[in-house]
Parts: sequence; structure tokens; C-alpha cells
Amino acid sequence: MNKKTIDDINPQGKRILVRVDFNVPLDSARNVTDDTRIRAALPTIQSLMDRGGRVILMSHLGRPKGKVNEEFRLAPAAKRLSELLGKPVAALPDCIGDEVKAAVSQMKDGDVVMLENLRFHPEEEANDPAFCQQLAELGDMYVNDAFGTAHRAHASTEGVTRFFDTNVAGYLMKKEIEYLVGAIENPARPFYAILGGLKISGKIDVIQNLLDKVDGILIGGAMAYTLLKVQGVEVGDSIVEEEKLDVARDVMDAVKKKGVLFLLPQDHKAAAEVKEGVTPQVIPDVNIPKGLKGIDIGPKTIGAYKQKIQEAKTIVWNGPMGVFEIPAFAEGTMAIAHAVADSSAVSIVGGGDSVSAVHKAGVDDKITHISTGGGASLELLEGKLLPGLAALTDKNS
Repeated sequence: MNKKTIDDINPQGKRILVRVDFNVPLDSARNVTDDTRIRAALPTIQSLMDRGGRVILMSHLGRPKGKVNEEFRLAPAAKRLSELLGKPVAALPDCIGDEVKAAVSQMKDGDVVMLENLRFHPEEEANDPAFCQQLAELGDMYVNDAFGTAHRAHASTEGVTRFFDTNVAGYLMKKEIEYLVGAIENPARPFYAILGGLKISGKIDVIQNLLDKVDGILIGGAMAYTLLKVQGVEVGDSIVEEEKLDVARDVMDAVKKKGVLFLLPQDHKAAAEVKEGVTPQVIPDVNIPKGLKGIDIGPKTIGAYKQKIQEAKTIVWNGPMGVFEIPAFAEGTMAIAHAVADSSAVSIVGGGDSVSAVHKAGVDDKITHISTGGGASLELLEGKLLPGLAALTDKNS
């Protein structure tokens, strides 16, 4: 990675403003129910503490729409972080203002504080320069370890960097970029991408970008039915993006021109209704009868995809194969999760639903890298420059 990291700075006695992604789920008692994102930031926080930095954390939580909402206060995240670090983490009452400045001025080397939810201020998402300056006044150095928000040009991810001489990546940001960019730019081959999910519209740019880079693409999820339809396949009552049929034709034309292996489902699991308690039927053919909706890939497709996964040396997976939230419709997604986990390939899973599927399959520890950023990882796979990454200082500067 050609950006400076926290290894390139000396935090001793300095106020280090760190953007983290603590957008974590809470239960009705406001306890953190999944602390994955907090744990992911621990190496960066611990390193800065151990080297005498005064660590000022900032994050968003939920969508409070620019005003204070008690549901979205960051105190539960600060409490969980405190438990994980084994030391107090003060949850401050705001992210800017005199009270916050006073609290920061009292910090000692190795202390950690958590600013209040950035999105309580509309200026955060508006990337307002005055708000950026107020945030910047709290720190001597800036660290971005929030890969999950790196695709947003917000005050805390992009605008604030203009007020610092040096802006560096934390260890999580570094790891995400090295795996995702490394997989795309310099993969061990064969390199296969597995793409699923609901809409073809959300994956068009990913497919177009990856066609130049991969040895093959395996398609599942509802997006497959739009691609099958443009090839004259009967898809019954399956979800099809009618307004995207021309785009789907363009994708298939590009696939033919590139000559890249492009696998679509050969058989399906289908049902008249997508709900709990419904038993799906296996459709042994590529065509789905009227009155039935495709809800998962079938056994032949699972077999074909598993064979390719076994051959792979690099795998990127983004998007489930079917409606895996309902156990009866989860077989395809679970089979792919286990196949990827059992593969000897470098495996990278990105995107909220595929990450959930890996958790559900219980194979987290067998995946090389699980990305913490759905939207950000998708935009990297699309070949886009992430504003939060672009704003960091280059290694040679």
C-alpha cells in the first residue's frame, strides 16, 4: 500500500484523532450484540496507546439524520471497548465544542476517549469546512481506520485531512486495502469472483471491472435471473429487473468478447412464496416454470461452483446465492461458504450479506480476510478511488 500508516508516525504525547467504524448493532437494552467492528480496530488503538498517544476516537452510529437521537449515542460502544481494552474509555457528550476540548486537554499519554456520534451534526455528511476544522482542532495527528466509510467524502473521512500535515492509515485500513487491491491487481491464479445478491444494477460496474482481471465469475442470487432472462431462459415469477435488461445484455456481450468463464445457475430451488415454512422444490433444468420464484441455486450448480472453487488460488466473494436468511432456502449459500472456507485459495469475503452468511456457516476463522466494509469493498471491486483513502498521505511524500 502506497499510503503512510501509523508505523510511520511517533504518537508519543500527541493527540491522535482516529476515525473508526463503530457502527455496531445494539439490542433493546443498548448492549452491543456484535462487536466485530470494535475488535477490528483494537490493533490500531492498542498500538497508539502503547506508544504514548492520546487516542481520540470518532465514529458514526446508525442514521440519526443530523440531530441528537438517544438511540444512537456511542456510549455502548465506548463501554464495550473499555471492556476489551481493560481500561476506562470516556464517552464524551459531543464531538465538538468547549466541553469536548476541555476533556481532551485533560488527557494523559495512553488515554482513550470516544467522541459522540458524528452524524448528530448534519455538517458531518455535508463535509462542512467549519465542522472539519472544529474536529481537527482536537488532534495533532489524524488516523483513518474506518474502511467501512472510506467510500464517503464526509467531514471525518475526507474534509478533516486538509487541516493536518500528515494523515495516515490504521492497521485495519492497511489490511483491507492490501487484501482487496492486492487480490485484484496481483492475484494468484486461477482467480475467481463469486457474485450474488438481489440486483444486477448493484453489480454491473463490479462485473465490468473484474472481466479484465479474473479467470472466471460465478453468479448466484436474484441478479442471476435478469442475466438468464436476456439469454432466453424462462425464469417463471423470479425477481427480474426489467428496466435493466439492456444493461444485462451489454454485460453478456462483454463476457463473450472477453472470453472469460462466466457461470450462471444450471438448476434452481424455487417456491411459489418466499416465506418461512415453505418447502422449496428443486427445478432440475435451467428453465423455471410459471408460478414459481427462484430462491436458491440448485444441486448441479452447487457442484459446478464447488469444483471451480477447489481449483482457485484467489477467491473474492460478494453477495449470497439465495434467500439464505430462511433456513430452507440457505443450502446454496451455505455450500459456497463451506467450499470457500475449505479451499486452499486466498479467500476474501466482502459485503454485509456474504459476511453474515460466513458467520452463519461458522467458518469465519477459515476465511483469509473478511472485509468490514460492504459499500467500500464493492467500490474498490468496481475500480473506484475511495475518497477516505485518497485523502491519506502518500508514502513518498
